[in-house]
Amino acid sequence: MKPFALVLAAVAAWHAPHLAAQSVCSSDGTAAPTALFERFLSADCEACWADAAAAAPPADSSALVLDWIVPSPAGEDAALSAAATRDALARLESLGRSAPAATDVHVAAVQAAAPARIRVAQGMAFNDYVGTGITWRAAAGPAPRPAGAVDFYLLLVEAVPAGTDGTPVARNLVRNMLQGTWDKRKQLSKHEQSTWMEQRPMRVPDGARPERLRVVGWVQDAQGRVLGAAQSTCR
Repeated sequence: MKPFALVLAAVAAWHAPHLAAQSVCSSDGTAAPTALFERFLSADCEACWADAAAAAPPADSSALVLDWIVPSPAGEDAALSAAATRDALARLESLGRSAPAATDVHVAAVQAAAPARIRVAQGMAFNDYVGTGITWRAAAGPAPRPAGAVDFYLLLVEAVPAGTDGTPVARNLVRNMLQGTWDKRKQLSKHEQSTWMEQRPMRVPDGARPERLRVVGWVQDAQGRVLGAAQSTCR
């Protein structure tokens, strides 16, 4: 199956999830995260990955935790180079931050009153690709909506359980990222003005375990405020 066919499969599952209950994971029925909690680990810092006291949100928090491995000048000689991604550098740049020597943490609240509903979904991994998608629907009613364009992020993450792969804490390891902009000024119909969708095949990097893969997505405005976020689960 070619990447384009993966998109078609994802589209079918998106519009008829009951037909692909065994192969599709989505955010349907899950609680919306109240914050993004991003940990950036230098690929040089093996001790950061093995740190049992790694920074984390409160246990009763519904924050969405992400782990980025940041490439280092050591390249492939860095201890965590196998999981490093240049997407981490792009994300740091968007936040106005430099690559850390050890660990850096960024926390962003999800705007509780933001008029946005996010849905993410994924298909089965096939030939090193996964069909993925993100949808944002602006809520109906009088609530104010963001003016102008909004940015979306769609991440392919590997859920690494605590006590495996050398980490004493559970991690959502970012494996791939799709980032883009939805510009409402280019939409034509009223429906298009309140609903945006992106569906793409995303490559599964070498070493990632397909059964652990999930997708995470969020939408933010021009000021970087997170308007909504979601993470897929497999039922």
